[in-house]
Amino acid sequence: MELDLAGTELRAVLNRLRRAQGQISGVIRMIEEGRDCEEVVTQLAAASRALDRAGFAIIATGLQQCLTDIDGSENTGEDREQMRARLEKLFLSLA
Repeated sequence: MELDLAGTELRAVLNRLRRAQGQISGVIRMIEEGRDCEEVVTQLAAASRALDRAGFAIIATGLQQCLTDIDGSENTGEDREQMRARLEKLFLSLA
């Protein structure tokens, strides 16, 4: 399953990933500086949410593309079931 993120979708995902990257760098700095545990955990939770949102955006785009591919091709019921199982596994990996 190849992911084709177009224009706006790609920019949104990349922005979320960059935000998470910055937040993770901030968490590392905070730990190195001996900052308050509550502040570190709050920043880490924000980074985790940013990563989750990026993952869900990628999966949502993949679902849309896969459904379009399935509807427009001669896939068998078995192909569809395999694709559904793969997408379900991806979705659950973020849960």
